[in-house]
Amino acid sequence: MVDERLPQPDAEDIELVKVMHALGDPVRMRLLSVYADGGEHSCAPEAVGLGHLHKSTVSHHMRVMREAGITTTRVAGRNRYVRLRRDELDARFPGLLDALLKSLP
Repeated sequence: MVDERLPQPDAEDIELVKVMHALGDPVRMRLLSVYADGGEHSCAPEAVGLGHLHKSTVSHHMRVMREAGITTTRVAGRNRYVRLRRDELDARFPGLLDALLKSLP
């Protein structure tokens, strides 16, 4: 079984407007807080504290974050694992993630 990554922008192509737009939703901010631990997370809604949402809704939010360059998604067979692109985002927009994470309740 070969792991692969779903399409995402290169680090130098991540745009602040797209990042901020993606994080302008409370569900995606919740996901950001989960991903901020630096680990790799399953896409199962229950695994990220969103068991009250339909799987397709959670999938949509994860796709928006990936396409904005906030996360990376690794495919392993039928499973998907998401990780925050912390190093790339910190290099591109120093202090942004820290400020966003501090703003969470």
